[in-house]
Amino acid sequence: MFKKLMTTSNDVLPLILRLTLGIVMFPHGAQKLLGWWGGYGWTGTMGFFGKVGIPAAFGALAIIAEFFGALGLVTGLFTRVAAFGIACNIAVAALMVHRPNGFFMNWTGQQKGEGFEYHLLTLGIALALMVAGGGRWSADRAVTANRA
Repeated sequence: MFKKLMTTSNDVLPLILRLTLGIVMFPHGAQKLLGWWGGYGWTGTMGFFGKVGIPAAFGALAIIAEFFGALGLVTGLFTRVAAFGIACNIAVAALMVHRPNGFFMNWTGQQKGEGFEYHLLTLGIALALMVAGGGRWSADRAVTANRA
């Protein structure tokens, strides 16, 4: 099972996808975990999650998925697991928070919040990585020493 989870090809496309998603998600996770880039850090984020009714366990999983999932994608370590965690996190955010604001991002400041178009792109990339694995130059590939 472990080898099946980690097996990947030497294709460059998963490399491009995982670096893109990992680099985009890392600042979001760092905001929530470390308070970087204007974020509230672990305590502040968990406090916010509690105020909006998100159970502490799910809030912790969201922070962990965003931060460590992004690191996993950048390094290609447990790519499928990292992509799954990010996909779950983003799907919940899209459905619970952004769906009421419609499809489009709030480019002009005319709507009351951000739409869910970014979330669909993120989900698409995460799903592709769950299927393909980490690809070229991934730790997954190095660990399993597969040469597909």
